[in-house]
Amino acid sequence: MKLYNLKDHQEQVNFAQAIKLGLGNKQGLFFPNQIPKISSKTLLKILDMNFIERSSKILSMFIGDEIQEQKLYQSVKNAFSCSIPKIVYVEENIACFELFHGPTLAFKDFGARFMAQILSYLNHQNEVMTILTATSGDTGAAVAHAFYKMKNVRVIILYPQGKISEYQEKLFCTLGKNITTIAVNGSFDECQKLVKQAFNDQELKIEIGLNSANSINISRLLAQICYYFEAFSLISTQQQKKIIIAVPCGNFGNLTAGLLAKSIGLPIESFIAATNANDTVPRFLETGQWSPNNTISTLSNAMDISQPNNWPRVEELFKINNWNLKDLGFGRVSDNETIKTLKKLDHLGYISEPHAAVAYRLLKKSVQKDEFGLFLGTAHPAKFKQSVENILKKIIILPKTLEERNHLPLLSHKMKPDFNKLRQFLLKK
Repeated sequence: MKLYNLKDHQEQVNFAQAIKLGLGNKQGLFFPNQIPKISSKTLLKILDMNFIERSSKILSMFIGDEIQEQKLYQSVKNAFSCSIPKIVYVEENIACFELFHGPTLAFKDFGARFMAQILSYLNHQNEVMTILTATSGDTGAAVAHAFYKMKNVRVIILYPQGKISEYQEKLFCTLGKNITTIAVNGSFDECQKLVKQAFNDQELKIEIGLNSANSINISRLLAQICYYFEAFSLISTQQQKKIIIAVPCGNFGNLTAGLLAKSIGLPIESFIAATNANDTVPRFLETGQWSPNNTISTLSNAMDISQPNNWPRVEELFKINNWNLKDLGFGRVSDNETIKTLKKLDHLGYISEPHAAVAYRLLKKSVQKDEFGLFLGTAHPAKFKQSVENILKKIIILPKTLEERNHLPLLSHKMKPDFNKLRQFLLKK
């Protein structure tokens, strides 16, 4: 597999190099030189496979012979076996595609665990590696659990202090061992900026063996393609004909994965990029002007991102496929609208959480009677227990994963969004 740097097309790397580097020169994202294509006949065969077999097959189309077929299959099996997606109908032609049945109750489990498995496989010389990543809520837990106690891997996770839910924080800030968490007195965008500054520091990168597990890492992105195919395998042939998928968007990695699935040959009719009040992309699609505002805190905190890292990949996909960005559905949903939507879903018999509610609201406005609408459930409602209970006036029972960590002390360090202080911290360890 060959990939190029979106900011420097002369920089070409293979899959192993891309996953180890995370970012290229000028902090550029890596992008596949060639998008594999599958025929309608091959698609039918692939959809007939089970989730693990199908995912291994799809990933092998990108990775090629860099990883032996059996080794790749085992990595996929180790990563995905604990988290099978489910479709739950909320209306006759609308369903939630639940991606939160993994160990940290969020869709991020797929990408993080696959990345951990592949990095472990590729680290033949047992080199010491530092994973530095920023989280707006769910990435932190998924990455922390995926790499927990892994030999020769140190994980540093930055998150905006006081701007993620209590239960999100408990999931990854209570582990210790090789997992270090830092509560930054700032926004997610400031956390993300610190990560980018670290990657721009060549001396630091070499000294600590720096890598990232955000959705900027191509391995996480490719893993997420797989569950879009799983969604198709779980619905009827009639529903497959006109399917609209609404994606809750923060860093836009999940939408990028869906667009890659469509590029390969999965016949998705259209997508809706669903955001909250942090609406840089909707405003860009309306005006053509990229003008990020200051990030504001919302109920759907994992989407509180004003400068989404993966947007250049979205633009590249539209460019190489000769698609028109005007065909991409989009919208933003306020907290008041989110609250109303959570109550509506509850009235329909489905308990949701704020991120999926944002996607459902925009999907409901768009989907036609002859279409089938799917909105992604990216996190378990229990991760937002306090806000969901306050809105719905119902008790949300904690899953075992959360209950086990609920009473453990937080182990996080605290820091201002100061790169020099972060640099010193990273070099001390």
